[in-house]
Amino acid sequence: MITDRQKEMLKIIAEEYIKTAKPVSSNHICKKLKCSSATIRNEMAKLEELHLLEKNHFASGRIPSEEGYKYYVDHLMKPKNMTGEDMLKLQTIFHNHSLDLNDTIKKSIEIVSEITNYTAVVLGNSSKENRLKKVEIVPLEDNKILSIVITDKGIVQHKILYLPNDVSTGDVKKTVELINKLVIGTPINEVSEKLEYEVKPIIKDYVKQYEVLYNTFYDAFHEFTTEKTSEAYFGGRTNMLKQPEFSSIDKVKEILSKFEDIDSISKMKEEDNGINIYVGSETELTDDVSVIKTKYNINGEEGTIAIIGPKRMEYDRVVTLLDYIKNNLGGDYGK
Repeated sequence: MITDRQKEMLKIIAEEYIKTAKPVSSNHICKKLKCSSATIRNEMAKLEELHLLEKNHFASGRIPSEEGYKYYVDHLMKPKNMTGEDMLKLQTIFHNHSLDLNDTIKKSIEIVSEITNYTAVVLGNSSKENRLKKVEIVPLEDNKILSIVITDKGIVQHKILYLPNDVSTGDVKKTVELINKLVIGTPINEVSEKLEYEVKPIIKDYVKQYEVLYNTFYDAFHEFTTEKTSEAYFGGRTNMLKQPEFSSIDKVKEILSKFEDIDSISKMKEEDNGINIYVGSETELTDDVSVIKTKYNINGEEGTIAIIGPKRMEYDRVVTLLDYIKNNLGGDYGK
C-alpha cells in the first residue's frame, strides 16, 4: 500500500525527471517536502521495493520505473493548462476553413510534433471504406486538369491529370458528368470495376476522345483505390534524435524501424473512447517509448492520432493537446 507521502514523492520524482532527464536526488525531495534526508531515503527505498522507482546506472538518484510511470499517469497526473502560444497555433489551423479534414488533422499533428519534439502520427482508415460522393475538375494551363475526388466521409484527393492537345475541355466535362451520374455512391474500391462495365461501353456516345479520357480517369481511380490498408502521416519522424535517451544510433534505428509497422499502433487495445496512454512494453513498439493516442470520428470518417515519445514524456501536456484537437475537429468537410 502506497502512502500519501510516497505518492507525493513519486509525483515529484516523475515530474522532475520528465523536465530535466536527470535522476532525482534525495536532497531535491527534501527541499520540496521539508523532510530529513534519512526519511526521504527510507521512503525512496520503499518505493523501490514497490517497483515504482529504480536506480540509474550512470548517476546517483532515482528515476521512475515503467510501473512508476503507469502509477503516475493513472493516479497522480493532472492535465496541464495549455499555454496561450500553443492554443493560438492550433486555433490558426482550426479557423482556416479552406483546409479539408485531412489537411486540418495533418497540420494539427505537425504543430504538436513541433512544440513537443515528439513524433506524431495520424492513421486514417482505408480509402476502401469510403463511397464516391463527387468528382470535380479544374482546368489548368498546358492541357492539364486538376481532378478532385470527394468521398462521403470527407476525404478529398487531388490529382493533376495530363491530356493530349486535341482533347477539349467540353469532352472532359462530359466525361466527369457521366462518371458522376453513373458511379456516385459506389464504394471506392469498386469504382474501377464500375467504370469498366458501366461507363466504358457508353462513353463513346458522348465524347470524341473517349479512349484517352476513359483511360486517364480509370488510371487515376485505380491509383486512389490501391493504397495501403492504413494510411499513415508522420510529423517529426526523427524527433527521437533530440531526446537524450536515444543518443545511441542503434537505439534510434530500432525505433525508426518500428515506425514502419504502423498497424501496431492502431492495434493497441482501446481502454475507452477518450485518450489512452501506453507506457513502455504496453506500446508493442519498444520498451523505451510511450504512446498517447486518441480516436476521432468526423462525419463518419474515423482515424487515430498518436503521439510517440520517450517514457519520460510530458504526459500531462500531450493529453491536453490531444484533448484540444479532438474537441475542435469538426466542420462541414467534404460537403
